Amino acid sequence: MNTATVAKILGVSPKTVQRWVKQLSLQMERNELGHYLFSEQDVDRLKKVQQQLSEGILLQEIVVQKPATRQGTTRVLSDSDREGVKKLASRLDEIERKVNSKADAVVSYQLLQHRREMEELLEKINRLEEKVELLESQPKSQPKDNILVFDHRQAPKKTKRKNLISSLFSF
Repeated sequence: MNTATVAKILGVSPKTVQRWVKQLSLQMERNELGHYLFSEQDVDRLKKVQQQLSEGILLQEIVVQKPATRQGTTRVLSDSDREGVKKLASRLDEIERKVNSKADAVVSYQLLQHRREMEELLEKINRLEEKVELLESQPKSQPKDNILVFDHRQAPKKTKRKNLISSLFSF
């Protein structure tokens, strides 16, 4: 039975049944979607819980006897179901193999790219070392004193402008 059916039998809401199961830590069977599945024994236990609550006992103080063993429901697979499961398993294995192969290929490519980049950098370093050695082996020449001296011409002096009035009267 599902939660709604049990709630109708007990005359309570489905949320109340779920709260009782959770707070009393009752071991309930669940379906594929995670919904509770109740047996007749479970309903009897919940009826006892309901009776104790009606007597005024707090939910935290209620003690429920748990069954010694819990038997789950099993579904027997037909031959067609088994064949379908085998096909799914083989397909899953094939996809897993392809993913691993692709991942290996990507890693190999990345390693080759890194190796090529490292070789290029080593080649540049070697060329730089050669240039440094060449520069160090050349004889050092003494700098001349006038290398940075430029001929400077003095700027022509500006002539003073006379006032407009004095230029008119020529004083």
